[in-house]
Amino acid sequence: MENLNLMTDDMLVGLYSDGDGKAFEILLNRYKDKLYSYIMFVVRNRDLADDIFQETFVKVIVTLQRGGYTCNGKFGAWITRIAHNLIIDGFRQERNENTVRNDEREYDLFNDARLSDSNIEDNMINEQTLRDVRRLMDMLPDNQREVVFMRYYQDLSFKEIADITGVSINTALGRMRYALINMRKMAAEKNIILNMA
Repeated sequence: MENLNLMTDDMLVGLYSDGDGKAFEILLNRYKDKLYSYIMFVVRNRDLADDIFQETFVKVIVTLQRGGYTCNGKFGAWITRIAHNLIIDGFRQERNENTVRNDEREYDLFNDARLSDSNIEDNMINEQTLRDVRRLMDMLPDNQREVVFMRYYQDLSFKEIADITGVSINTALGRMRYALINMRKMAAEKNIILNMA
């Protein structure tokens, strides 16, 4: 039998639908870090992120077992869309209950291995720039911040972003454009110079 790790997502979905639990384990391992990072970035609460992450994979399992997933080579986008919908449902429920959300940030999305080949001075400059970018991103409206995160930190295409967020590609592009304009404006107002070494 072919090594499961080398199989496409759709092949693994097929095997899982036929009762191969190991196939789902491979899918879970393939997407868990990226999905959890996305959820945590949006909700900013570790306990809530854990709950949404688990609920996402419960929905994935139930849908796959019922044959409700159409293999189209977009498994990653599909599970991110499920998580996105659960997050939106949670925000709606929270708003209806008039509860306050804990915005504690216990993560560092800017720990980028691509910067590790630089010297110490370059790393320090880059780390400061990334902290400044994160501060600016946190001031963006939620829909703009989400698009910036998905594009630059999850490396998703605008088509994938549009599919996940349920908007047109033009809307996703527009949100990115306005996010960049807003970040530049805020950087100028705060005298922040965004220089990457």
